[in-house]
Amino acid sequence: MKNFFTILGGMGTIATESLARQLNHRIKITKDQDYLNYVLVNDAQIPDRTAYIKDHSQPNFFLNLREDVLQQAQLKPDFFIMPCNTAHYFYDDLAALTDVPFLHMMRIAVHRFVQDYPDETKIGLIATEGSIYDHLYVDELAKVGRKAELGGPEIQPLVTELIYDNIKQKGVVDAELYHRILRKMHDEYGCEVILLGCTELSLAQEKAPDHPYNIIDPQSIIADVAIELELKIRAGMAPTEAVKKYLY
Repeated sequence: MKNFFTILGGMGTIATESLARQLNHRIKITKDQDYLNYVLVNDAQIPDRTAYIKDHSQPNFFLNLREDVLQQAQLKPDFFIMPCNTAHYFYDDLAALTDVPFLHMMRIAVHRFVQDYPDETKIGLIATEGSIYDHLYVDELAKVGRKAELGGPEIQPLVTELIYDNIKQKGVVDAELYHRILRKMHDEYGCEVILLGCTELSLAQEKAPDHPYNIIDPQSIIADVAIELELKIRAGMAPTEAVKKYLY
């Protein structure tokens, strides 16, 4: 197979499925061959990212991702994407394993926020406890002169309930809970824009988009970027040239 990219997924599986739907339904088609070529690695056995970040005695998820990257690199994809925000904890280590370009989903999302909302100095951030604990988005936002608003102590338990108790454990999206979190971030903490720092939250946005709040959705953004890049590569542009604008 030529002109393809690799998705390092399975964190979790139905969030990865959501990305695949976005890729398949956003491409303009008139025939089967118009769809994108990609390899979707749904490694459902990758240990929980937050558990390891908060407690290094827990299973290290880097080992699974390292194996996946090294296996896939042998196929020579045009680029890698990894639809798990929290897994970007090991981005530098993973990208160093291969010469294949490795897009940084979080960084791309932060730059899209600056591009789309240049006058906003802060963004509401809802994410896994692991991402919050290790300041993954906080640090990326600080690099571009923006601040993350995390809300009060009541926010994280609600976000964790939505991600783990509902989506990861039951495979369902609690739309009312999702909207309540967004409403609190907007109304009580003054967030005109809210960043969905977990792909389970991106799934919630896909399933329950009927709300009035401005959203930065990294999974949705990386889907659009992957489509843009692969179409350019299919048309003859070198992969290294195509991805250059997104290697922040």
